[in-house]
Amino acid sequence: MLVIIACIHQPSGIAWYAMNRWLQDFAYRIDIEWWIFALSGALAALIALLTISFQSVKAALANPVKSLRTE
Repeated sequence: MLVIIACIHQPSGIAWYAMNRWLQDFAYRIDIEWWIFALSGALAALIALLTISFQSVKAALANPVKSLRTE
């Protein structure tokens, strides 16, 4: 949830505009499309979701007796 909020809060439009303006001064320039920012946000959210899901399943399947014995 926090990753999605961070991606929405990040001024993607401002970053895209600033990068385009900065890259216009170079002889060999590339065009940065808006979907690159959207793809990076979606990829960050997917990685966070997979990590949290893996840790949740691992904790749910763990034997609580083993963890209490070691403490």
